[in-house]
Amino acid sequence: MKTDPKRPRPGAAILRTALRRNIGAMIAGTLLMGLYQAAETAFPIALGLIVEHTMQDRSLGSLGVSIGSLAVIITTVSLSWRFGMRVLQKANTTEAHRWRVQVAACGLQPVARDVDGLKSGEILTIATEDADQTADIIEVVPLLISSLVAVVVAAVALSLADIRLGLLVIVGTVGILSTLAVMSRRIGASTQEQQARVARAGAKVADLIIGLRPLHGFGGNHAAFGSYRKVSTDAKRQAITVARVNGAYAGTALALNAVLAAAVSLTAGWLAFEGRISIGELVMAVGLAQFIMEPLKMFSEMPKYVMIARASAERMALVLSAPPVTVPGPERPAPGGDLEVDGVRHGTLRGLKFSVAAGEFVAIAPYQPRAAADLVSVLAVNVAPPAYEGVVRLSGQELADLSVEAVREHMLVNPYDAEIFGGTLRTNIDPSGSSRTIPEAVEASMLTDVVALHRDGLDYAVRDRGANLSGGQRQRLSLARALAADTDVLVLHNPTTAVDAVTEQLIARNIAKLRRGRTTLVITSSPALLDAADRVLVLDEGAITAEDTHRNLLAGDEAYCLAVAR
Repeated sequence: MKTDPKRPRPGAAILRTALRRNIGAMIAGTLLMGLYQAAETAFPIALGLIVEHTMQDRSLGSLGVSIGSLAVIITTVSLSWRFGMRVLQKANTTEAHRWRVQVAACGLQPVARDVDGLKSGEILTIATEDADQTADIIEVVPLLISSLVAVVVAAVALSLADIRLGLLVIVGTVGILSTLAVMSRRIGASTQEQQARVARAGAKVADLIIGLRPLHGFGGNHAAFGSYRKVSTDAKRQAITVARVNGAYAGTALALNAVLAAAVSLTAGWLAFEGRISIGELVMAVGLAQFIMEPLKMFSEMPKYVMIARASAERMALVLSAPPVTVPGPERPAPGGDLEVDGVRHGTLRGLKFSVAAGEFVAIAPYQPRAAADLVSVLAVNVAPPAYEGVVRLSGQELADLSVEAVREHMLVNPYDAEIFGGTLRTNIDPSGSSRTIPEAVEASMLTDVVALHRDGLDYAVRDRGANLSGGQRQRLSLARALAADTDVLVLHNPTTAVDAVTEQLIARNIAKLRRGRTTLVITSSPALLDAADRVLVLDEGAITAEDTHRNLLAGDEAYCLAVAR
């Protein structure tokens, strides 16, 4: 996605938004984690003072005060860490949830967004892993500041003993961060590429799951698995590259931190040997050299996490900043109404023109399946009105002038491969929980035997994608959902291809009865549904070539007989 160089990068804007709306939690977390790091650093300082004063005073009272001071420091360390991390992790989790919802909302919008060809599996990865990694910035900044507090406290304490020790810590810290900042840039780029490849592999898995049964049917599963193996191998290689970069980064950070700690310890030993610092100050310096490795390690890892968060934010921006394919109109269709397709050219459709009057039951018999699919895409507003020639009118109003949400409330287009969700039969039939026609829809779709088959009835548990239902049961469940919606205009695409002829005949009669007085369009080659319709339109080579009742077409049109007779 191209961005204007004069405007801030979308990923940076996402990070700023995350930081801005969690400023309160971050301030509280920073204070608590700063207190934790200060108390951690105070521990070796206190040990040095204890050694210094105990050796001078040699009194039990001084020893008791020292032990009490250590207890206060340890308690402060424990409580500040516990409550500081609780505040930050709650904010992190909440922020990740917000971004997940926002990315998912973009994917579920009625009008698709121009997301540079990202598939649903890739968007899923962005809504999960990238959202989590972006929200990590909420913890990174307070931990970065608190680690800086530890380094500053250590540098000040060492400077009080000898200025050279404090300068050594400051100069060493700057050198370590400068080195690691260069390495962190490669981590960000490598992580972004890894996320992209993992997302592509996830999208390939989603495609395989959806098409697994047909693939087995014609023996294409081996080729499909080979295709997945290739994208998965690419993701694995990139993950190995990222692991190597991360390993080099962590190893370099650890080595540099150890070198700095050793330098501080050796310098303090040399100063003590020269008599420039006391034994207590030597104990403090050696203790700080050991304790400072942890905040230095945390401090030096922060640039890496910042780059990872930014890389993930950039990927989220691909979805969140993408413009809609088209801007829908603000109007709503009038109640009831008819459906008119006027001169539509899209895909295999060649100036398609027909109309369905209000309350009419019309069937379209497509001779080419591709033309049926193209028509369904146009009616479902999966194709934006500017993307095709001609117009579609609903209740006399053009789709381009109508709100997409309002169109879909008024006209339901139920595809032949409608999704079945994990839940129950009831929640699949009535996802919103507001339908008043569930019994009628169940009866009309001939789903009654499925309901009666199970003790739980409509509350029978359905697995994801209807894995515990047969093909015919899934299709009837999808049809029941479409009928229960009770919309003014209903478009059904091949609703009975997976059911037997007897059941299909009953369903056709039931649909005609249940939908009497409301506009219904069925795109099918089923003789039962075609016979139940008021009239049949023949769709051949992208245009309507004949129109009559099913029986009249059977009697006078040989091509129609060959296309629909079973």
